[in-house]
Amino acid sequence: MSIQTAPAVELRNVAVRFGSFTAVAEMNLEVKKAEFVAVVGPTGCGKSTILNVVTGLLKAAHGDVEIFGERLKGLNSRSGYMLQQEAILPWKTAEDNVGLGLVFQGLSKDEARLRAREWMAKVGLKGFEKRYPHQLSGGQRKRIAMAQTLIMEPQIVLMDEPFSALDVHTRRLMHRILLDLWQADKRSLIFITHDLEEAIVLADRVVVMSAGPGSRMVGEVEINLPRPRDVSQLATTDEFVSLYRRIWDMLGKEVEKSYVNQ
Repeated sequence: MSIQTAPAVELRNVAVRFGSFTAVAEMNLEVKKAEFVAVVGPTGCGKSTILNVVTGLLKAAHGDVEIFGERLKGLNSRSGYMLQQEAILPWKTAEDNVGLGLVFQGLSKDEARLRAREWMAKVGLKGFEKRYPHQLSGGQRKRIAMAQTLIMEPQIVLMDEPFSALDVHTRRLMHRILLDLWQADKRSLIFITHDLEEAIVLADRVVVMSAGPGSRMVGEVEINLPRPRDVSQLATTDEFVSLYRRIWDMLGKEVEKSYVNQ
């Protein structure tokens, strides 16, 4: 397979161990270029571990990790990582937090601020550039964190339960902003979540992981709902309910196993 036609991310028979403990065993996952994949599974099944393998922060005990057809060696410079806990510096303004990565890459502060203002407008925060994190709401800080990740123009975006701490109304706003940005400039995206409704609303495909230890992929479901998606109305449709039940048939069994294994 040529680099041009290779998946953005491919994990083949990947296992991750911490000493004698096997967190992930025989994990196989393929993410195409410009595909939005959501990963769901019971608590502690290794979802975040998979993201750390894709970034190169964790090395697989065995198996192959390829990024656009090339074996991953060291850190994955083509990826951007949005964590559950935003990495925002409290002593810097919103625009300086958004542009921080560009400064680390050698851009001048003035140029980084100019680019940061553009991205703040994209996430609906025009006029908030000079505010400090303590002057922003939780949802606004999440938008800063999203802009901070996407301004670097990664080819692969990794998100680890980024909206889990938000109230339902703010979370739906974040879904709409994320989908608008992703549809405007499609990148390969892996989105970790415990929220099955969130996974269906956002993704092209939902991957289900088994209970740990030694978790693996046990199923996947294509989400053929039309785009652009109206997040506020989608969950009431028959198509959505059918997809929810289909995925829960797999996920529910693994959640029950996770309680037994505790």
